[in-house]
Amino acid sequence: MPSLDFELEESRFLAFHDQHLDQLQAACTAFVELVGAQIERSGQVELSKVEGRIKERDECIRKFSRKYRAALEESGTPYEIRQYISDLIGVRVVCLYEDELEKVASAVQSLFDVIDVTDKVTAVEGTEASFGYKGLHLDLRLNAAQCALPAHALLAPWPIELQIRTIIQDSWSVLDHKIKYKKAIPGPLKRRINVLSALFELADREFRQIRDETEAQLRKAPDETVEAAADSEPLPTAPLASPPGSGLDAFSFLKIATHFFRDFAFEAHKVDSFVDDIHAWSPGITRARFNSLLRQNIGTVKRYKQYFEEQNPNGKFNAYTVIRHCLYLGNKDVFGPALRKVSRTSFEAWLQAQASSQAIVKDFDKKSV
Repeated sequence: MPSLDFELEESRFLAFHDQHLDQLQAACTAFVELVGAQIERSGQVELSKVEGRIKERDECIRKFSRKYRAALEESGTPYEIRQYISDLIGVRVVCLYEDELEKVASAVQSLFDVIDVTDKVTAVEGTEASFGYKGLHLDLRLNAAQCALPAHALLAPWPIELQIRTIIQDSWSVLDHKIKYKKAIPGPLKRRINVLSALFELADREFRQIRDETEAQLRKAPDETVEAAADSEPLPTAPLASPPGSGLDAFSFLKIATHFFRDFAFEAHKVDSFVDDIHAWSPGITRARFNSLLRQNIGTVKRYKQYFEEQNPNGKFNAYTVIRHCLYLGNKDVFGPALRKVSRTSFEAWLQAQASSQAIVKDFDKKSV
């Protein structure tokens, strides 16, 4: 029963926390899995991590005393401490860019009722005296439909605090807590922290703008692919005319490669490395030349790929491997390093077998005539 006896209520809360700790930890793990899976299903955001924690019992008491005790006792309102701790279970979602905070919140809204929302970014930006920022915090409880599911029986009794941050915000929060809460910060140090906070905020915005401009550059990259289906063997044609400055870069590589390999996901860091390799083999290669080498040779290489996978069920022959073979077949002297010796030997043996088969067929046709 609620009371105005702080020592009594503190003792009750500590006992409650100890008694339910195992249940809280199990619920926390389940909430992390539930939230992570829901965001992944939405397909809106690429996450850095999803993690959870149980708020330490002494920190709960300090929070209650700091935020609620004085007002409750002043008004003579009896209380139970646990009713005021909505973040006993905390789930933290760390995304990549600041414009994804709301997308994460939107992705989980079908599972939860929102008790309260705290926009830490807006709160800090609205006052010059504050420093640090911590993203978007939501106090949530599973909605009635989710609580009714037998699989969620463990979760139904517990509210959670969902913290949504970017990687930059998360890094700042960790460092900020190490400095800010040790002792009172003198004015000169506070100004230095404000400057540092502004740099973190600028980094967040720069990463987002770089992402947007990178995507814009990819959309603007010249499309030098042809309309012929990539899985049919095209007739050899002369390389396309290349205007000055039309060297192959990551953007034009992706524009061309995704035309030939529509179902393959080209990861950005691998594209950069692979384009560097191509330039090492053929300095100054143009996007038109790269496109021509793929277009002229991909039919032959895809037939070899089918043969290779039949002979090597566990072997890997992904899009990058196809491209390496196309380059090699287009110019064996220049692109010899694109294939390892064992791969070159196998490919050459197959090419020779194909040539021998074709020669036999031609000889047979002549004799038949």
